[in-house]
Amino acid sequence: MADKVLMKGNEAIAEAAILAGCRHYFGYPITPQTEIAAYMAKRMPKIGGVFLQAESEISAINMVYGVAGAGFRVMTSSSSPGVSLKQEGISYIAGADLPALIVNVQRGGPGLGGIQPSQSDYFQATKGGGHGDYRLIVLAPSSVQEMADMTAKAFELAEKYRMPAMLLADGTMGQMMEPVELPEPSESKVEKPWAVTGTKKERKHNIINSLYLNPEELERTNFERYERYKTIEENEVLYESYKMEDAEYCVVAFGIAARVSKNAVNAARARGLKVGMIRPITLWPFPKDVLAKAAEQVKGFLSVELSMGQMIEDLRLATACRRPVHLCNRAGGMIPSPEEVLDALNKLKGECEA
Repeated sequence: MADKVLMKGNEAIAEAAILAGCRHYFGYPITPQTEIAAYMAKRMPKIGGVFLQAESEISAINMVYGVAGAGFRVMTSSSSPGVSLKQEGISYIAGADLPALIVNVQRGGPGLGGIQPSQSDYFQATKGGGHGDYRLIVLAPSSVQEMADMTAKAFELAEKYRMPAMLLADGTMGQMMEPVELPEPSESKVEKPWAVTGTKKERKHNIINSLYLNPEELERTNFERYERYKTIEENEVLYESYKMEDAEYCVVAFGIAARVSKNAVNAARARGLKVGMIRPITLWPFPKDVLAKAAEQVKGFLSVELSMGQMIEDLRLATACRRPVHLCNRAGGMIPSPEEVLDALNKLKGECEA
């Protein structure tokens, strides 16, 4: 086993990206993810990589577009308002079928909001965010170790399916420090015959573009892309099931909210209330089938979120509203306590038994 090192979540992402073969980073500072850019600014020049602080988030994402088109592993990072500025470029990258990694360490909103942690970019990440019909693979870590592991995973999935991936963390995950076992160095093993690398007059020209003036061709590419998305939904769902074997109530949470909820589940069990938890690790593809099956077992669900209630909509769709679904939430940078989650569970139990 490799030695563990004490790292901030943001730093773990940056080092894991380097170990995954990323040698191109373009970004712009914004709290609470600035440590990613600062870490890359120090490390990239030492390993022959490229770090560039762009003049804006819009510039940064379009630089990512260019490097992705050349077939290299590339990433950018930002926080909520900055990711909003990147949305047009992300849509272009998705429309050009290019792999890239976007990291969003969320802060409170809307607008400038505050710099405290939030999960209120769930809709933006999982429903597209930019214009047009497209998806992102969205991974939601709940520990600093997962910040590192999922960075490598995101690069692999992005290349496997030729699409952008997003690591959706929150300010708490970015700023907290925990021991981390860094992943082994790796590099891309995916052939990229589509990349614009120069033909040397040995092959036809590759063109990277998202413009289709022929409506039939645009329709065909959109349908083909969604066939690929269907394959992802069938094969790449990730989740954690905790004490669900005999659970009568199910908590659903991700990120820092899941860590709080796990303590609440343990407290509920100690008081005789059979509670379990399902933690979505991929927010897209969402673990719909797992939650649908849980709806056959439990009496009710509790969605714990750092937002006004966004994931709860996908939870209700997944369970077809067959069981009561309650919301336990804090917003604006506040984090629910285990006691608040436990109180919400008791209210859910009371309604289910009424």
